[in-house]
Amino acid sequence: MEETPYEEELAQGLVTADEEAFAAIYRRWGALVHTMATRSLGDPHEAEDVTQQVFVGAWRGRCGFRPERGTLGAWLVGITRRKIIDALAARTRRLSLVESAGQDVTPARLVQPAPDQVLDRVLLLKALSRLPQAQREVLCMAFYEDLTQAQIAERTGVPLGTVKSHARRGLHRLRTAVDPVTAQDTCV
Repeated sequence: MEETPYEEELAQGLVTADEEAFAAIYRRWGALVHTMATRSLGDPHEAEDVTQQVFVGAWRGRCGFRPERGTLGAWLVGITRRKIIDALAARTRRLSLVESAGQDVTPARLVQPAPDQVLDRVLLLKALSRLPQAQREVLCMAFYEDLTQAQIAERTGVPLGTVKSHARRGLHRLRTAVDPVTAQDTCV
């Protein structure tokens, strides 16, 4: 491939960071780069990204262009090939990541709680509803709102020691209601 005098001027403009010359370079080789990317990748949107990467890379790496090694068009084609290879490798990585993630996921509609878990939840809610109001509030804030005892004391205005007592007594009553045998074995 032989360069015309106009292409030599464009190459010189690229090396000297002439923005007008660079715009002309894009007009001259942009379609070629985009066509190569589209044919290789099969996705016009991905080809647009590669085209942009090629010309950004050419602008940033303009100091690496050596006219004695080849024409400007050949240099751009080389950058295009490397960017296409990078895009294909990234696509492969994305697909394998999606595939491996898909294998580890069980659809939510197929995951149903075991009957024992449902029964435990019902018993716990029933026992929780039987607690005195103050103990129930402290435990609900601790477990459902994930608050510390100090935060519960601050929010409710109840002294920290009282919050701790409500939590301890409430947990003991829940343990007794849910599993009376275990509750008798522990000293409270």
